[in-house]
Amino acid sequence: MATPDLLFNLRNLFYLGAYQAAINNSDVPGLDADAAAERDSIVFRSYVALGSYQLVISEIDSSAATPLQAVKLLAMYLSGDKEGAIASLKEWLSDSAIGSNPVLRLIAGIIFMHEQDYTEALKHTHSGGTLDLHALNVQIFIKMHRSDYAEKQLKIMQQIDEDHTLTQLANAWLDIAVGGSKIREAYLIFQDFAEKYPMTGMVLNGKAVCCMHMGSFDEAETLLLEALNKDAKDPETLANLIVCNLHLGKPSSRYLSQLKLSHPDHVLVKRAASAEDTFERALQAVA
Repeated sequence: MATPDLLFNLRNLFYLGAYQAAINNSDVPGLDADAAAERDSIVFRSYVALGSYQLVISEIDSSAATPLQAVKLLAMYLSGDKEGAIASLKEWLSDSAIGSNPVLRLIAGIIFMHEQDYTEALKHTHSGGTLDLHALNVQIFIKMHRSDYAEKQLKIMQQIDEDHTLTQLANAWLDIAVGGSKIREAYLIFQDFAEKYPMTGMVLNGKAVCCMHMGSFDEAETLLLEALNKDAKDPETLANLIVCNLHLGKPSSRYLSQLKLSHPDHVLVKRAASAEDTFERALQAVA
């Protein structure tokens, strides 16, 4: 008989964005050493996702296993110590003893994706080995506007486990990127998650983005306001509300101000600032 996967529920909570629930439900009995290490990695990644960077940095000491050290580097990077985190990351990746660790390669991919250095990210993630790495590859290829390569990664995931939460999520991401008739399929994936698991901001945002693509902006706004009630500072919720309100002809300046304050490096904030600069230069040119 197959051994029961004791971390199945914990992984699902993390993948679907229920980070506090993952932390609260992390006391799983009967774990062996490898499973306990994976559990700890998920818990600390959940804290990182919630923005508790200093907690992660202080809790993980130098004697911790490689996967936890990798998560600590991500916390350092996101807390502002980008140069230090990247320098340490490159040093560890070049170490033959730990450089091939899948969690270290995953964190490397995440950090270099944040840096928009997709070639460097893929150098560490392209060989896959875990569903997490293949799912990250899907995200990277979508950001590179290479949905053809993303589809190849998705097919590998489907061969490994077609019903896995990450496989379904990657399928939805790719459907949204491709657009057209695929949007409805993505919506149904998020709807399925909503029916099976606790509703999270990630699932609500997924459904809302699909609704906006289908022109259902009123429904999208309802979903996004529900997501905002769950986390008033979530950058994707704020960004999607800005776009949604623009289409509905409603003011969006408050959401943009919130996004600027809580996430000044968000791509939408940078685009808005660039557009404002361009407008100002145009005004001065004709003044």
